[in-house]
Amino acid sequence: MVTVFLAEGFEEIEAISPIDILRRASVQVRTCSITDSKTVIGAHGIPFVADCCIAELSDEEELILLPGGMPGTLNLKNCEALRERMLSHRKKGGLFAAICAAPTVYGALGFLKEEKATCYPGMEGELLCKEVSAEPIVVSGSFITSRGAGTAFAFGLKLVEILCGNDAARALAKGMCFEEGRA
Repeated sequence: MVTVFLAEGFEEIEAISPIDILRRASVQVRTCSITDSKTVIGAHGIPFVADCCIAELSDEEELILLPGGMPGTLNLKNCEALRERMLSHRKKGGLFAAICAAPTVYGALGFLKEEKATCYPGMEGELLCKEVSAEPIVVSGSFITSRGAGTAFAFGLKLVEILCGNDAARALAKGMCFEEGRA
């Protein structure tokens, strides 16, 4: 199970692309609002109805995914219930993914201090990681990080590769007419 946590002001493409790609690969994905309302408004004014609210979560996930965007990333950082869930997930050795500014949420918790990571240009100082990278996607330890909206599709495929294997990711990319590095 992958749980995608959504906060007011999330970057829509950074959430929707990975959700769509993971579901196409038959990965169980749930979307979760960090407030008490299932309707979350994205950074570009697009309303999104989440599967659940954070207070309703009882079971655990294999991977926590955070989309970026502003003020979405700040709202994620300031959510105590999410912070507690991430700390528990870390203790259990779970996987974490984040894109754009959202990797800084993990940095603020001290999760990245021994990891290599990437994020949206200009946010590097908030990563608080061992090594900052300008690569589009970085996998380091239990963390998968990506730079931004333009990398969302490839980020989704990388998550499929990690969760389902390289063959599954390649087949999915081919079926979606995706050729890395080409538009």
